[in-house]
Amino acid sequence: MTWTAAASLAAWLWLMLCQGFFWRTDVRLPGRREPDAWPSVCVVVPARDEAAVLPASLPSLLAQDYPGRAEVFLVDDGSSDGTGELARELSRRYGGLPLTVGSPGEPPAGWTGKLWAVRHGIGLARARDPEYLLLTDADIAHEPESLRELVAAARTGGFDVVSQMARLRVESLWERLVVPAFVYFFAQLYPFRRIGKKGSRTAAAAGGCVLLRTETAERARIPDAIRHAVIDDVALARAVKGGGGHIWLGLAERVDSVRPYPRLDDLWRMVSRSAYAQLRHSPLLLAGTVAGLALVYLVPPVALVVGLVAGSTATAVLGGLAWLVMTGTYVPMLRYYRQPLWLAPLLPFTAFLYLLMTVDSAVQHYRGRGAAWKGRTYARPDTVPDKG
Repeated sequence: MTWTAAASLAAWLWLMLCQGFFWRTDVRLPGRREPDAWPSVCVVVPARDEAAVLPASLPSLLAQDYPGRAEVFLVDDGSSDGTGELARELSRRYGGLPLTVGSPGEPPAGWTGKLWAVRHGIGLARARDPEYLLLTDADIAHEPESLRELVAAARTGGFDVVSQMARLRVESLWERLVVPAFVYFFAQLYPFRRIGKKGSRTAAAAGGCVLLRTETAERARIPDAIRHAVIDDVALARAVKGGGGHIWLGLAERVDSVRPYPRLDDLWRMVSRSAYAQLRHSPLLLAGTVAGLALVYLVPPVALVVGLVAGSTATAVLGGLAWLVMTGTYVPMLRYYRQPLWLAPLLPFTAFLYLLMTVDSAVQHYRGRGAAWKGRTYARPDTVPDKG
């Protein structure tokens, strides 16, 4: 146990110092200046059964204070709750940017529903010949200056993609325990500082807010090239960066998700629907992930308790130090989410929940259920023919 605790502490020291300083939360929109001429932008919003959140999100898009030409295209992806008609009613009520509501029909084999809706929205937007596309989810609310800040950052930095990790809702007990950790784990996998560096292989985006240069989208064949991706934001970033594009991702200041996840079951489904896809449906990667989570997150508190009970000072000290480093790296994320710092030592418990969610994701995959979301189940990728 002493050697295992030592390995865990070594892992934490490496993560803290050598993994792109993932734990820091100061990666915000880079320095920017307003362009002389504002480019045209089309906002594409895929929406499936979003009537519950649309009143809190769509008006914020329509009210964007953008000096250039901008238009919103909401794609009603087979909703059964009146999403499309509600969007039209909100547009009539609030005014603002022009709104077009389209419907793509059911996606063909090999397409995820969201990306099929995005494809339809981009097709509608193409008639306006925009220089940029803003891909944003139906549960995302934007402050009035959000669009102009995104465009200014893209123009100033020469970025093909500027994406912001929307600040997720944190109100219920389970949201407080799970949501900040979700962003913390994401940043650990995809350190934001590395994403923005040219020459770095790290690529990721946050699907709730992606400003994409239209020319870049066409060159990378977005979304056709990633049509089967369940984790579409990361796939988009990889496609753009793989083609030589310059991308940026950071934490949001003016972009918030209004979708509630009040129960553990809601959060469980959110994570488990794509966790095994993140591991490329590989049993080997699953085993390595479970072992890694156990070593990094579960061993420290266990070693501390075992060391104290067994009278092993070395085991207790090593476990305690690893837990202390873990807790310290989590504090900035809790501060970003304005949460009490007593949640930081509970990170091992949250990590254990994520371990179970990941295993459950794999179990669902091998039961042939694929990834399920909003009443639609996506086929396992190995059962879908590639039509090129």
